[in-house]
Amino acid sequence: MIIPGLVALIYRDGAGRAFTQTFFVALAIGSMLWWPNRKEKGELKSREGFLIVVLFWTVLGSVGALPFIFSESPNLTITDAFFESFSGLTTTGATTLVGLDSLPHAILFYRQMLQWFGGWDHRVGGCDTAYPRRGWDAALSRRNARPAER
Repeated sequence: MIIPGLVALIYRDGAGRAFTQTFFVALAIGSMLWWPNRKEKGELKSREGFLIVVLFWTVLGSVGALPFIFSESPNLTITDAFFESFSGLTTTGATTLVGLDSLPHAILFYRQMLQWFGGWDHRVGGCDTAYPRRGWDAALSRRNARPAER
């Protein structure tokens, strides 16, 4: 939220407040999720890993919708803001915005950032699928391949 906020400051397009508010909401959500678990030193299991991935994308898409909700210029409903956020992160190319030429530069930049991050996620996921026995996945497969101790 800092980079689009800086774009809003440079262009003075009035969208900086939306990104500042979103930054503090995201900071509060992250702190509330981190603080109770800061001293945990456990090992993740597959079920917990799946839950973390689902929650990560849900929270990321939800927080990603906040600049569209807080900003005055696009004037999106909550549903349209969520659609824009998840559409950008999944790189579908669909949009509910009309009149892109008249939107603030910071909002346009933010939309492109969402799509860029979504595109990178697809590339990382593709590499993960193409080369599955590296890193964390390899450690899991080695751990599961050991004979059980009696």
